[in-house]
Amino acid sequence: MNVKRLGAAVAGAAGVVAGARLLRGAAGELEPALDASERTYQWRGMDVACASAGDEDDPTLVCLHGINAAGSSGEFREVVDALAETHHVVVPDLPGFGRSDRPDLRYSAALYEDFVADFLAEYDSPAVLASSLSAAYTVNAASDRRVTLDSLTLVCPTTVAGPDPPKAWLRELLRAPVVGTALFGALVSKPSIRYFNADHAYADPDAVDPAWTDYQWRTTHQPNARFAVASFVAGYCNSSLDLGAALADVDAPVTVVWGRDATLPPLSTGRDLAETADARLVVFDDAKLLPHVEHPEAFVDAVREAIASGA
Repeated sequence: MNVKRLGAAVAGAAGVVAGARLLRGAAGELEPALDASERTYQWRGMDVACASAGDEDDPTLVCLHGINAAGSSGEFREVVDALAETHHVVVPDLPGFGRSDRPDLRYSAALYEDFVADFLAEYDSPAVLASSLSAAYTVNAASDRRVTLDSLTLVCPTTVAGPDPPKAWLRELLRAPVVGTALFGALVSKPSIRYFNADHAYADPDAVDPAWTDYQWRTTHQPNARFAVASFVAGYCNSSLDLGAALADVDAPVTVVWGRDATLPPLSTGRDLAETADARLVVFDDAKLLPHVEHPEAFVDAVREAIASGA
């Protein structure tokens, strides 16, 4: 490489790093996604942000957000207040996401399975509402009797949300200081977030509050945000669980919730899971992966029915 090309490469790398720093500065410090009190749960040297709402003397309902590039406790922003009318609602930001610590780790399904099991063990037979991959982590903890649950409501549960088998090269590429920073920046740009919301998350993406899209962008531009996402995108957060068989072994009533228009995974997967596990299936029209955002009042009713079945 001649001097001019070397200089151009160095300048380009410096530009990527400087640009990322500017974006982090623009994102600012991330405020809580939920209008709730917040405490810190210590886990393996990490500070895990945990929001709570409702009377602590009421039965506990733990809500676990799904894992995606912009994942956070804010996934439950439309239903927490209503659920807190009858329950002590607890909503953590998973390690690597939201306001929780985001250390430079190679995140994995095993790590999240252990976190979910340890976190749920803090409570005496809680009801659990879990989404996407977090649903699989919860089922893993419940099926091997590491935790005892009062009831289990799962929103579009899945074991696979990335390449299978995982791609080590992709994870390491996204973790790389310069190239990874540039690729991650493209992955979590506002156009990319809007595309994901429209293509996978919402049946009516025009109904999404622009302030929420901005929060999603800001949470992906916090320091170290790319490390958990690198593992997720590369498939290392996929669960090896046989979800149907494990669900059938859960010693608690199970309700599976699905958006009729969901594609990742589709409703047919939900029907198969419900049949295998002898679980109740609730389907929301005009919804994809987030019926709790698109139809909050009806969703709260479904969760309350699911909890009542375990009483």
